[in-house]
Amino acid sequence: MRERYVIIPAGGSGRRMGADIPKQMLRLGGVPVLRRTLDLFTTGLPFEVHVIIPVNPSIKSMWVEYCRSEGLMLRYILVPGGMTRFHSVRKALGYVPDGALVAVHDAVRPLVRREDIVRLYDEGEKWPAVVPVLPVTDSMRLVAPDGSSSMVARDGYRLVQTPQVFHSEVLKNAYRTAFSPEFTDDASVVEKAGVPLHLCPGNRFNIKLTTPEDMALAETLLRAKTIL
Repeated sequence: MRERYVIIPAGGSGRRMGADIPKQMLRLGGVPVLRRTLDLFTTGLPFEVHVIIPVNPSIKSMWVEYCRSEGLMLRYILVPGGMTRFHSVRKALGYVPDGALVAVHDAVRPLVRREDIVRLYDEGEKWPAVVPVLPVTDSMRLVAPDGSSSMVARDGYRLVQTPQVFHSEVLKNAYRTAFSPEFTDDASVVEKAGVPLHLCPGNRFNIKLTTPEDMALAETLLRAKTIL
């Protein structure tokens, strides 16, 4: 079994959340979102995961102070975030050896199930690039610059989630390329390098916290213990 790592980029400012603090530090069920996400990889799994967290300065000071106040003693590597998510992940990969499995998981997806984390790492033993996806259930339309629109066949599309799991040497090689705005996630970087993606089922409760409505939904899911 390959040694297992996770990179949790936590450098976003969360402007769409409209909060006074970065969304990674907002409280979800009384606990910072970043803490909930970190706990998913440091407790309750049947194997050890080495954690690397790229953070920007505004989050770092808040996070360090929170850990001190809570007496939180967890093993992880904190590295300075880059100009973009792409640059943050590339920096973090400097701490990951070849021959390992490395997941990359959004800091603001704190509701992924541990059983799904285990399954994705297990899939990663067999495939060099594993990406969880969901089918599109809503109707879709393609909107032109002039405001006109046309129907889109939704069966041909998938919604992409994290954690995405890669053979570390594959991801490190892919990140040697120059940054491009077309890189929306790690799967897109790896695919650009010519590596085929293995798509597997995601989970609809694994939501990304982007807006206040997302936070309200996450609080409801926690209260209902739907995913815990």
